[in-house]
Amino acid sequence: MATGRQRRGKDEGQGGTATDEQRPRVRAFGLRTRLLLAFLLVAAVSAGTTAALTYREARTAVLRTAQDTAVSSFRDHVQQTGFSLPVRKEGMEEVLRDLARKGKPRPWVVFAEYGSLRASSGENPVSTVITPELRRAARANPRGAFERVVKDGVPYLTIAMPTVFKTSPGSVLPTGLVLYAVMRMADEQVNVDALLMAARDGALPGLAVALIPGLIAARSVLRPVRELRQAARSMGSGRLDTRIRVRGSDELADLARTFNESAGQLEGSVRELREAEERARRFASDVSHELRTPLAGMLAVTEVLEEDAEGLGADTARALRLVSAETGKLAVLVEDLMEMSRFDARAAELNDDEVDVAEAIRKTLQNRYWTDDRVGVQLPDGIRARLDPRRFDVVIANLVGNALKHGGAPVTVRLCTEVRSPGTPVLITEVMDSGPGIQPEVLPHIFDRFYKADAARTRSAGSGLGLAITLENVKLHGGTIRAGNRPGGGAVFTVEIPLHAEEAGG
Repeated sequence: MATGRQRRGKDEGQGGTATDEQRPRVRAFGLRTRLLLAFLLVAAVSAGTTAALTYREARTAVLRTAQDTAVSSFRDHVQQTGFSLPVRKEGMEEVLRDLARKGKPRPWVVFAEYGSLRASSGENPVSTVITPELRRAARANPRGAFERVVKDGVPYLTIAMPTVFKTSPGSVLPTGLVLYAVMRMADEQVNVDALLMAARDGALPGLAVALIPGLIAARSVLRPVRELRQAARSMGSGRLDTRIRVRGSDELADLARTFNESAGQLEGSVRELREAEERARRFASDVSHELRTPLAGMLAVTEVLEEDAEGLGADTARALRLVSAETGKLAVLVEDLMEMSRFDARAAELNDDEVDVAEAIRKTLQNRYWTDDRVGVQLPDGIRARLDPRRFDVVIANLVGNALKHGGAPVTVRLCTEVRSPGTPVLITEVMDSGPGIQPEVLPHIFDRFYKADAARTRSAGSGLGLAITLENVKLHGGTIRAGNRPGGGAVFTVEIPLHAEEAGG
């Protein structure tokens, strides 16, 4: 069993050692990862949008240049070519081949449609890429029409140009002859594909380059956050003089200044509270020490006077006995205050020894004459543990006395052992009474100093520190104590203390 000093040294040493819970955990989607992903997402959207807009504009420019050149050139050549009506197929083919040779910016295949007549500059008199929509547009618009068509994966530009008679400067009549030019746009498609690849190849390196400012930005954001986390953990471990270095004048710098100001105010408040607590402890200890000597004299005097009380008058004897009882209570209060001051000053120590727990409980009950039918026991023999006999005696005496005073007889003291995970044996002592139990609103405060369950009660029969002293003694053994109510009625106090000696039985 570790002594109180050893335990305090261990507690004070924990401030400089990071436990497994204090060490930073690596998170798959921590703040750094989320910042990088957000930065890359913005960069990807920006790069993708820029590349898409650039590709669209460049593609439109490439196709429009070829398209405008072809349409303008074909219109001019058609207008400059004379046709004799009615149209005959023999002469028409030669005219169409002549127009095809003049094709810009790529060679054309020229087709003619006149009534049922079909002719072309190529081998097939009818084109498979000229759509009905283009034919309807040509008949409706004397200035012609054009359309881009993709057939078998190959893009084509199809141009329809009707021939007309000029009846007046502002009026024309269609002749019924419509010429069509079909131009392959494979070269333009190659250029467009090259633009697409260039946009894609330019975006990917851009994303890789964007990682560098992303990492820098994430580091600049996370460094103050990491320092703030470490400072908060340091303050949580008791180092209230922890401060954060302020860099710059942004929001994170304001956060660091606010943290430092709050830490300074907290340090000042805690220092004042500690000084006040220390003064209160010193005052209680000094008062207790100063009262101890005169109280010892008063107790001796009252004991002598009490022996001669029979020879005094009734009123004098009654007053003498009252003074003697109150002096005894005051002596108990002073002793309890001195004990609490030792706990507060962390000066209380364990003088542990290996004891027979059942025998120790029996001695406690015998010394206080609780061997009648008011107190029953369930004490299996052979349970041995390393305990401080004096402090364990105080624990049992306070719990049984509290049960008899505030609960109801009979009171049962039960002793047993259990093995808790991970395989730690625990000594369990239960003190159960037959009273009405503890009110639910009282349970959280049952171990508070000078706590009164009945607010109307101005003073208690005891010092009001019994359960508080019991709690401190149990803690000194490394154990726990809890209060509750039994299902059948009555209060139960359960003390659990780790076993540090081999059990001999039970």
